[in-house]
Amino acid sequence: MTAQPLPDSSIASLMKPLGDAARGAARALARAEGARRNQALAAAAANIRAASSDILAANERDLAAARQRELPPAMLDRLALDDARLEAMAAGVEAVRELPDPVGQVMAEWERPNGLRIQRVRVPLGVVAIIYESRPNVTADASALCLKAGNAVILRGGSESFHSSRAIHACFGPALTDAGLPSACVQMVPTTDRAAVGYLLSEMVDAIDVVIPRGGRGLIERVQREARVPVLGHLEGICHVYVDRDADPDMAREIVLNAKLRRTGICGAAETLLIDEACADEVVRELTRALREAGCEVRGDESIRALDQGVLPASEADWSTEYLDAVISARRVAGVDGALAHIARYGSGHTEAIVTADPQTAERFLAGADSAIVLHNASTQFADGGEFGMGAEIGIATGRLHARGPVGAEQLTSFNYRVRGSGQVRP
Repeated sequence: MTAQPLPDSSIASLMKPLGDAARGAARALARAEGARRNQALAAAAANIRAASSDILAANERDLAAARQRELPPAMLDRLALDDARLEAMAAGVEAVRELPDPVGQVMAEWERPNGLRIQRVRVPLGVVAIIYESRPNVTADASALCLKAGNAVILRGGSESFHSSRAIHACFGPALTDAGLPSACVQMVPTTDRAAVGYLLSEMVDAIDVVIPRGGRGLIERVQREARVPVLGHLEGICHVYVDRDADPDMAREIVLNAKLRRTGICGAAETLLIDEACADEVVRELTRALREAGCEVRGDESIRALDQGVLPASEADWSTEYLDAVISARRVAGVDGALAHIARYGSGHTEAIVTADPQTAERFLAGADSAIVLHNASTQFADGGEFGMGAEIGIATGRLHARGPVGAEQLTSFNYRVRGSGQVRP
């Protein structure tokens, strides 16, 4: 594998064989029984645990380079692995293995008056390309989910996680071979040259069925702009927590702190706090004070700043900023309708939460927030496929076609119609 720029001819000679091999592997996977895919997943999880020292050594190499480049703390956190995160990675692969097999599931069936029996059945997408940044755990999550759904996958990790992702990817090839499946079911682009991404997006239409980007705004914008195959993903995670007048103050404090600060660098982290203008001033002060004491910078509107002098002024740009850091914008709004209006104007359609003891207000918010995930009395950091019982996820889709919300194994399938007759012809 190389991290050096390559000439265009070398990019083509490197990438085309990946696509050809993936297409053949996808055909083999489509015919394989679920038991063989599960066997490969079990072996991959075991290989991750057995190779933990090698993976951590590779990760330290990536971290050293990232520190030298002075990458921000949030990115270092996304990149870093330790024993606990490696165990969670292996357990995630096993959790995917335990999921029901989506391939071949009958989604609906009916019989026509002419005797035709029709079924709508889940089938694999085919070949999925996944382009991601920083997080090496995506290598394992994406590989496991694609295999469970019967898809071949071509992985292109970021330069920051090049060595970590390579070490994790090495755990899947032997697992596939031992299960009697082609090792090409899971492949990794063997260069960090950005030209490889361009070639994948524009020149591999015959090999790739879907591309899924997972990373920052720059990466996702590029993929959406250049891709000649369907794209599944989201642009930003501008998530909101709305604290209603009927919220329990202690619950609101715990949810807000967790939603913002549990992990600031994930797409489900809250970026804006909305507080009902009917909330007592002391509730507002307690929320902003708790955030600041926990190390979070708060940028607020005039009404917030009037109650807490430690709050910095918020600009118009703050309401549409995904900080991915210990920074949050805060605004008082005119009840649930004001919160929904703010979200409609500035939100990204990712995840929103309401804290309230009033079930009717909660239902208005759940029905009115046009986002992929909407929560009542829970942290936005639950916006995760693993927390939804999907084993893992490739990302959160915020579009309205095919899949929305966490993209797990089921969302990595399509369907076809299977029609059984007894000699019918159409008049």
